[in-house]
Formats: sequence, C-alpha cells, structure tokens
Amino acid sequence: MPIYIYETIPSKPSEEPIQFEIQHSMKDSALTHHPQTGQPIRRLITGGLGIMGFSSETSPSASSSAGHGCGSGSCGCH
Repeated sequence: MPIYIYETIPSKPSEEPIQFEIQHSMKDSALTHHPQTGQPIRRLITGGLGIMGFSSETSPSASSSAGHGCGSGSCGCH
C-alpha cells in the first residue's frame, strides 16, 4: 500500500500546518480529518521516483548528433 503525505489545515493564520504520513489503499478516498484528533486535513501531491520505461532509441541518456540527451533534438531544447 502507498504512503500518502497529509497536512493539517490551520484554523488560525498564526498556526503552522503539521505534515504527517498515512498508509492506505489507492482505492480508499483521501482522508479529510486526522484519524486521531479529528482536525481537518488535506492530502499533498508530491513527486514520485519518475521511473519510466524507455527503449534505447528514446532513452534520455542516448546521445544525438546535436549533443542533447533528448534524442533527435525535436523537443526544442537547443
């Protein structure tokens, strides 16, 4: 099961949100209240590992004649 990062929603501008992790199924809806305190919470969107499958022709590490790691250079990163 994945681990999700949540943070409390402060009720006053002077309060700082508190972040914490909760493990639950991807099929479960996002939590809206802290399971122990009942305080309103929101789930944060964070980056993952970014693992993607590439063939040797489209691999970011493949060199091109333009010296880029993006293949033919058609991505406009010149």
